[in-house]
Amino acid sequence: MPIVARQRPEPEKNRYDRPRHWHSISHAWITDLCYMNSRPVSSALRAIGCSLLAGMMSMPVVAADSLVVATDRGLVRGASGPGVREFKGIPFARPPVGSRRFAPPEDAAAWHGVLDATQYRSACPQLSRYGLTDASDDENCLYLNVTAPTAGPKRKRPVIVWIHGGAYVGGSSNLYPLDYLSRHGDVVVVSINYRLGVLGFMAHPQLPAAHNGSLGLEDQRVALRWVKRNIAAFGGDPANVTLAGESAGAASVCMQLMSVDESRGLFQKAIIQSIACTVHLETVADAGKVGEQVASLVHCDAADAVACLRTKSVKELLDAQTAAGAANSRAFTPSVGSISVPRQGEEAFFTGKFLRVPLINGGNRDELRLYVAYAMAAGLTVTSETYPALVKSLYGDAAPAVLAQYPLANFPSAPSALGTIQSDFLADNPLSNCLYLETADRASRYVPVYQYEFTDRHAPPEMADPGFEMGAVHAAELPYFFPHISHNSKVDGPDLEAASQRLSAEMVAYWSSFAYTGRPAPVGLTPWPLYRSAVDVMQFEPGAVHPFDAGASHHCPFWRSHYPTLL
Repeated sequence: MPIVARQRPEPEKNRYDRPRHWHSISHAWITDLCYMNSRPVSSALRAIGCSLLAGMMSMPVVAADSLVVATDRGLVRGASGPGVREFKGIPFARPPVGSRRFAPPEDAAAWHGVLDATQYRSACPQLSRYGLTDASDDENCLYLNVTAPTAGPKRKRPVIVWIHGGAYVGGSSNLYPLDYLSRHGDVVVVSINYRLGVLGFMAHPQLPAAHNGSLGLEDQRVALRWVKRNIAAFGGDPANVTLAGESAGAASVCMQLMSVDESRGLFQKAIIQSIACTVHLETVADAGKVGEQVASLVHCDAADAVACLRTKSVKELLDAQTAAGAANSRAFTPSVGSISVPRQGEEAFFTGKFLRVPLINGGNRDELRLYVAYAMAAGLTVTSETYPALVKSLYGDAAPAVLAQYPLANFPSAPSALGTIQSDFLADNPLSNCLYLETADRASRYVPVYQYEFTDRHAPPEMADPGFEMGAVHAAELPYFFPHISHNSKVDGPDLEAASQRLSAEMVAYWSSFAYTGRPAPVGLTPWPLYRSAVDVMQFEPGAVHPFDAGASHHCPFWRSHYPTLL
């Protein structure tokens, strides 16, 4: 972790340490008293310094364009971007290594001097997926990034905390350029890392029951507590935080909502992009069987299995994760039955036992066409000849009715038809549009819900051309908030088309308006109705942003007739 040694402020030597006002000078001396051991001061005086520093942390008096900001663990220096200040790689928890592997996260230790926060730190351990994403073997990964607008009125701005996706086994906060959303939304944006896969979401009978199988969620909560303590120093309002995420990040938002006691006071609004909160989770006991399998694969199936697992290399654990999860794509997802996830989403949203905050909720029209493309790349044959059998394999006895409801003649190709069916509804798959509406139906009984659907079929492709029309697939909306996202560290995705760029500006306006007030109501744009039924869903299509009947579009009454216990 590169650290720049900080000297007593001397304006003529370093432009970044130039004291612009009394607060800068006094802060440096008080920080010395609190953190530095080089001065011969008494413990009582040092305690006074720490107390004063804590008080100053809560005062939003840092200059709007300051690149040196005080956190409760020490000073950080960021960098300037167009209209924003960017602070990268700030530790929010101690490295989860050694005895801290498979243990709940602990707040980061204080540091001396000024931390260089101009570069991203490591992503959490993961394997490359789909030949697209980056791999990592570095467990020292619990960092966050903050981007804040440079100029503007001297007031606290709302905060959006972004949780990345990646099926709980991949992804990183580093993949999301935050400047566009921060600058155009006039909001402070924070992105966070959390432990993944076997290291973050593996349950095991020998792990403590309180957070068994959901340590990654606890990482997120520690990051949220860091935001609450520190974001005012970056110009953000700790009392106006919106928790947002996509895919596994959105599922994480669901879990935080479901864990009322653990999450209360950490955020005031939530945005759920492309996940159904009501999909059934495995119990900790059942998930623990996967953990036992992992332990056995690395020869740690004795009475001291967890201690043994702590001695294994990251590579050994990731290889075991791959083997244990080969037949179960949800082997390393949060499980229910701990403090971290105390209840099923279906129960939480049906009974109102969730954190009652305003919600933006929804997804993309063609979510699962992406996974049809992945399957075809892996060798699946999807043609007019194989189409009926594939539908039968997914829907069983309901297949004849499904084939009648979705005749192949209505689609440009068999893969697009198969992907559309699954995107409308697939039992126990959380990327289904009718299940998104089910979440909205239940949650809207207790809180304001604003439901949306992203429908721009001219979005940048998520993978190489698979030979059929993918459309608005899973994750296709992300470049509209994070331009040029490419799901790897290259961040070299293409520009949006002109009409899609205009749609992007509108979406940022709605999302940031929601962050400010809890209502997505930007001046001059089409009113977004409060969700009462499926006809109140906001469609995000270039040149056609307006409410529409999403239930009819996705044949949800048909699906409800065949799966009444799920819809």
